[in-house]
Amino acid sequence: MIDERAGTLAHVVRGGVVESAHRGHLVALDRDGTPVRQVGDPDVVFFPRSSLKPLQAVAMLRAGVELDGELLALACASHSGEPMHVDGVRRILAGAGRTEDDLRNTPDYPLSEDVGAAWRADGHDPSPLAQNCSGKHAAMIAACVAAGWPVEGYRDPAHPLQKLVREAVAELTGDGDPVHVTVDGCGAPLYSCTVAGLARAFSRLVTAAPGTAEHRVATAMAAHPAWVGGSTGRTATHLMAGIPGLICKDGAEGVCAAALPGGAAMAVKVLDGAMRPVPVVVTAALRALGGAVPEGLGRVAVRGGGEPVGEVRPA
Repeated sequence: MIDERAGTLAHVVRGGVVESAHRGHLVALDRDGTPVRQVGDPDVVFFPRSSLKPLQAVAMLRAGVELDGELLALACASHSGEPMHVDGVRRILAGAGRTEDDLRNTPDYPLSEDVGAAWRADGHDPSPLAQNCSGKHAAMIAACVAAGWPVEGYRDPAHPLQKLVREAVAELTGDGDPVHVTVDGCGAPLYSCTVAGLARAFSRLVTAAPGTAEHRVATAMAAHPAWVGGSTGRTATHLMAGIPGLICKDGAEGVCAAALPGGAAMAVKVLDGAMRPVPVVVTAALRALGGAVPEGLGRVAVRGGGEPVGEVRPA
């Protein structure tokens, strides 16, 4: 059970007093895969949610899709729904001779509150195009076209693309065939792995040989952080922008994974699903791995009366 053997990841401190705590599972591995820090059980099996997207993108490249740079970063994204993201999704689809009508992800408003408010003010309804996983779905469609597979049913776990994704997850995590398969919030198949397996996968992305699908994914993410998240308020984007060569991808329900360019990597699952402690925990783990984390990056303030009166601290 995921709640068994969980440890304390972070304390919420207000006025010098620990007000609450976040528990979960974390591992930080050096470039050789040796644990440097661990909390809870790194071998617990869980759903990595959108942190799995870079691995899914590897499978799409192996299927033959020709994406690089910002559009490949967008394929790995939980984007904010900004105009550049929406335009990028259209560009991926157009390159495959397809349109937004082919998208089968769950319609939604843009993930960014500000962008979502503007979307509503312009009279737009929830849309697959605006939903934060549309880059991944557009790339999946483009991969099907490149491989000569049917686009219809591309979300089906039995579809050739999803079989290739499953194989990539098994290979890159080192966990073997996923124990659990379910449906993610966007409607695509979601495969389980271990916390340690997710960290291993991110390490393999950044240490892969140039020209490989893994290396292409890592290069695109590190070079285009705003395409992986958004221009403002996005943890993965801020961390990648602040630490050169880092790749980082967060996921729903308190998940995040990151890898430094040398191959040291970490992954975390917050037990209560909260995203609040994620920036604090990730930066602490990266510092433990020797990462040059700028002062103040990842800090989360606790406020009272609109002013800082405490902070979230790594345990």
